[in-house]
Amino acid sequence: MKGNTRNFYMCAILFCCAIVFSSFIRIKGADKIAMPYKKAGLTTEQAAAHLLSRFTYGAKPDQVEEVSKMGLEKWLKKQLEGNLDEKNLDQMLSQYDAINISNSEVEDRFPQGPRITRWAVRDGYLHKDSLNTGNNKYQREILQTYMKDKGYRPLQDLYRQFFNQKILRAAYGENQLREIMTDFWFNHFNVALNKTQCASFVPAYERDVIRPNVFGSFEALLLATAKSPAMLMYLDNSASSGVNVPMEDQEMMGMSDTGMSTEQKAKRKERVKKIQQQIQNKKKQGGLNENYAREVMELHTLGVDGGYTQNDVTQAARVLTGWTVAPLGKEGYGVGNRNLIERLGPSGLKDKGFVLDGDFFFNANRHDNGEKIVLGKKFPAGGGYDEGVELLKMLAHHQATAKFISKKLAVRFVNDVPPTSLVDKMAKTFTSSKGDIKSVLITMVNSPEFWSEQALREKTKSPFELAMSAVRSLNADITQPYELYSWINRMGQQMYYYQAPTGFPDNGQYWINTGSLLNRMNFGLALASQRIPGVKLNLPALNSNKEPESIEAALVTYSKLIMPERELGQTVARLKPMLNDPNLHQKVAQAAAQNSAKKDSNNTGMEMQNADTKPAKEKMKLGNGRKANENPVVKTQAGTNTMLAQVVGVIIGSPEFQRK
Repeated sequence: MKGNTRNFYMCAILFCCAIVFSSFIRIKGADKIAMPYKKAGLTTEQAAAHLLSRFTYGAKPDQVEEVSKMGLEKWLKKQLEGNLDEKNLDQMLSQYDAINISNSEVEDRFPQGPRITRWAVRDGYLHKDSLNTGNNKYQREILQTYMKDKGYRPLQDLYRQFFNQKILRAAYGENQLREIMTDFWFNHFNVALNKTQCASFVPAYERDVIRPNVFGSFEALLLATAKSPAMLMYLDNSASSGVNVPMEDQEMMGMSDTGMSTEQKAKRKERVKKIQQQIQNKKKQGGLNENYAREVMELHTLGVDGGYTQNDVTQAARVLTGWTVAPLGKEGYGVGNRNLIERLGPSGLKDKGFVLDGDFFFNANRHDNGEKIVLGKKFPAGGGYDEGVELLKMLAHHQATAKFISKKLAVRFVNDVPPTSLVDKMAKTFTSSKGDIKSVLITMVNSPEFWSEQALREKTKSPFELAMSAVRSLNADITQPYELYSWINRMGQQMYYYQAPTGFPDNGQYWINTGSLLNRMNFGLALASQRIPGVKLNLPALNSNKEPESIEAALVTYSKLIMPERELGQTVARLKPMLNDPNLHQKVAQAAAQNSAKKDSNNTGMEMQNADTKPAKEKMKLGNGRKANENPVVKTQAGTNTMLAQVVGVIIGSPEFQRK
């Protein structure tokens, strides 16, 4: 009998071990990189070019060949690890003294305007009566003097450093996929500088919340964003409050009066009435804010068709009441909680259900601790911080979330309208891996859909992607990144200022219009002719300092260098008539206007065929004094507006270069 029992337990143990081991093998197998690009008919070089177009901000000179020799799987594995040495980048970033400071330091060193004015009055630099005189120039001068004396700095200095570091990371960073994913997740969990309350915290939000979590658990990323001051202020959850009713009072209200005497019933009725009055008084003092609860379901997890109701939003908002910011700086946001925190101390906070975690503070006094039901799940009365964590975990692992996040990733990296088959595979991995982002990306790149004809060069670059891919392809030397930021704004993307919580739309139609097309061509021409301050090029060096024999030769040669592994016959034919055209900008605008209506999908809505179809050699007279039909040599002096710069500028502004 004992032997049979022992055998039974041994079998049970072995069975459990087999399940665990097979699960381990399955998970590890799912993380194996095996790209089926050869089945799609691609050469290794073509596959490398596609991989670089999706997982970097653009291939650098000779990088396609380097990745091909290294092996695509090995290159992608290193990118997914995201820890390549970046000494050169770190050296560039060392000049920016504010990009690594804490939120509290930002509040103290970069105070916002109204706070500076209040402090200047307090410290005797301004008299409060002078604020109503309308002498703004006088006030500005006094405030500038005050800030200089006290060591305060304007927020624009912080923002400029923040913009510059993003451009340098994208242009020079070795961990390109990490930066691509940082951009993706920031856009997904969007916050904006144009909301004053959260603006100061945006740099640390990207640095400490988004970038470290881009390849890990979606649950961890969701929780980190929910607790960050930037998100708490941006979607107003920091101000959301509920009614915290003591448990004995909740029990009293829920108690049945069956079996009570008349006197007991009267006492209970009076007590319930008093409690309800207290609840109403507390509601008047504060209020429930549903902004974050709505967006965390609609935009961050489940999606607009995720199966939730308005009641779920309200109930989720109640669960998340009390989630606010810790005291940040001497007089910044959250300072009202300082006395409470100092009075109770660490042990007192824990005993009474408060949570202080870095810049996050759960204020139990502002939490609605009544019973809630979200998506059918009951959160019993008496809950605190933990029920908010439980809610976010439930949303992070929901089946609707798996599909929603998988589709957004597929839209970013594959196609504006990704195949359902691909999204389903990615969602399955999302679920089985418990939201492991790296595993979902590997499933995507292992799928035939990623390498199909419908995926190759079917995405349109945003202005930021266009600018970064251009400077990378030309091996530019950037000493004034803010000049590129200004051009990106001009092309239609004001980074970090997209006010809606949706983030920038990720589709070609949003980016391509008449004005943006003209600005993109102007950018290409300005960049190539070195008319952007602080951005230097050496165009001849890209071709080993060999001078092309003709304009057409320059166009072919530099098209191949800038857009490797592409079929460029039609592109070259389309661009030839544009070279050295004094009316180029006007014709681009006209062509863009004509084609914005018909949206030719083969050229991203952008047909830049010249209205004058005479051969380029018959029309052009080059700067060397020869006529075009004399097979001229293109001038290549660095730093001048030469024909080579015109050629390269037209390539950067071409329809083909807009694709990735």
